[in-house]
Amino acid sequence: MDTHDRLPMGEVSRRSGFAASALRYYESQGLITAERSPGGQRTFERSTLRRLAFIRAAGNIGLSIEEIRGELDRLPQGRTPTKADWQRISRHWRGRLDEQIAALRRLRDGLDSCIGCGCLSMKRCAISNPDDVAAGSEDAPGAAYLPRMLRRDLPHRR
Repeated sequence: MDTHDRLPMGEVSRRSGFAASALRYYESQGLITAERSPGGQRTFERSTLRRLAFIRAAGNIGLSIEEIRGELDRLPQGRTPTKADWQRISRHWRGRLDEQIAALRRLRDGLDSCIGCGCLSMKRCAISNPDDVAAGSEDAPGAAYLPRMLRRDLPHRR
């Protein structure tokens, strides 16, 4: 392959909007591949930009790294998604988005009286937690009654 068809990490980072550390992580997860230049620097095929756009879209939908890898692994020989691939994949995502929209509507409609936390402090709550029943659930740390698909891990600050 012609070296002009390859992009250095800084260029891929700039054009994709992903930090270099994210590119290294995605490479370690098998989502993208890099080759080393004679000087030892990572270089990527231009098509990596399209794969990264796919990864960003899938992440915005809420897919995990494992789910993204699964979708990319279904493509022949690890190629980037074509329009037909995208239509097939997006049909699967439509149901997930519909579930997220429904969960967000439930959250919005109950927000005045309850945020889904499972707390004991609110007198009026659309999702009550009598006798602290949420305390016994290992499956529901934090916002116990918030639909799982709406829970996002927040970075810890020190």
